[in-house]
Amino acid sequence: MKRTSIALSLLVIAGLVLSACAGLPGQAKGTVKIATQSPLSGGQSVLGVDIKNGAQLGLEQLGQPLKDLGFTLELAPFDDQATPDTGVANAKTIVADPDILCGVGHLNSGVMIPSSEEYHTAGLAFVSPANTNPVVTTRGYLEVNRVVGRDDVQAPVAEEYAFKTLGAKSVYIIHDKTAYGQGVAEFFKTAAEDDGLQVLGFEGTEETANFDPFITPMLAAGPDVLFFSGIYNQAGVFFKQARDAGYKGTFLGTDGMDSSELAAIAGDALIRDGGMVYTSVAGPASAYPKAAKFATDFKAKFGADPQPFAAQGYDSMGVCLKAIENAAKANSNNKPTRQQVAQEIRKLTYDGITGSLAFDDIGDLPTAKYFVIKVNAGSAADWGKNEIISEFEYASPGKTQ
Repeated sequence: MKRTSIALSLLVIAGLVLSACAGLPGQAKGTVKIATQSPLSGGQSVLGVDIKNGAQLGLEQLGQPLKDLGFTLELAPFDDQATPDTGVANAKTIVADPDILCGVGHLNSGVMIPSSEEYHTAGLAFVSPANTNPVVTTRGYLEVNRVVGRDDVQAPVAEEYAFKTLGAKSVYIIHDKTAYGQGVAEFFKTAAEDDGLQVLGFEGTEETANFDPFITPMLAAGPDVLFFSGIYNQAGVFFKQARDAGYKGTFLGTDGMDSSELAAIAGDALIRDGGMVYTSVAGPASAYPKAAKFATDFKAKFGADPQPFAAQGYDSMGVCLKAIENAAKANSNNKPTRQQVAQEIRKLTYDGITGSLAFDDIGDLPTAKYFVIKVNAGSAADWGKNEIISEFEYASPGKTQ
């Protein structure tokens, strides 16, 4: 009986010691994964790959505090192919992996909106480096956040430039029929009508090769400005064909135009005659003083300058990592739940390379930056020569839209 009592006492003591050690820093705690979703293949992959690359660099450079707590960190990249069905299918796979505690993505609002229904149901927080459609956040999901502004601000900024700076009297609007493109076009149209800027046409198309059916009536209408609302791979073809057909006015767009691939496709059509200007919720890395080292490190690792939204991908990863760290520390240095991570994101004020990032009660930045950028590039190699004409900060409209 005595030996049995001693053995039991030793087991109890061992159990207490193991329990006490479970929450100590440096103890092995298992794997934490952060997912990314963006187009890694197809016509929009130039931006999508660099969102993933920015997040990857962020994981490598900012993940040490979690490693010190005993966690193994992994990136889980997914290719949404810029299509809603693929994004949703990937989202189902992502939420089924219990090691994934946060995510970075997407590029396209039309992919983020349906995919985030899966994230919301599973309680998995995502931080978006690029999605601008108001519906992304106005549903009020705890799990959805973004580090950029919104189209209901960005589109009026573009319209104001056309109306006040260019002195345009008329505009022709083309959009790509996506949640992003059509949403921007409608916000632009409303602002134009409010200012008395004549809207000579409003057309949507999924065409990617032959735009003659749209260019012919546009030329006949003779607008001062051609506003294309969509993504660079489609817009570049349109701009080149419109310029070759004789259009001499100004091309105007929003942040979907911001890729060196636009110049690779459209060439000097962007700088001839009336040239081109676009607005963006994300300036180039050079627009952010704290992003200089990021740009150098990015080029050293990936062999090219970062595309737009790469720096935002880095910051989105930083938000995820800091929230997981804070949640783990509040959980006795143990692996937190997804809900704890989502709640910690909303508590953060994160000092990122693109600025100080905090989120309001629907996941928007309380105040976001917007840029007006003039294209000085007739080739992809010269994309870095584009010029920031104006920079603004506007408060989030909240759930008003």
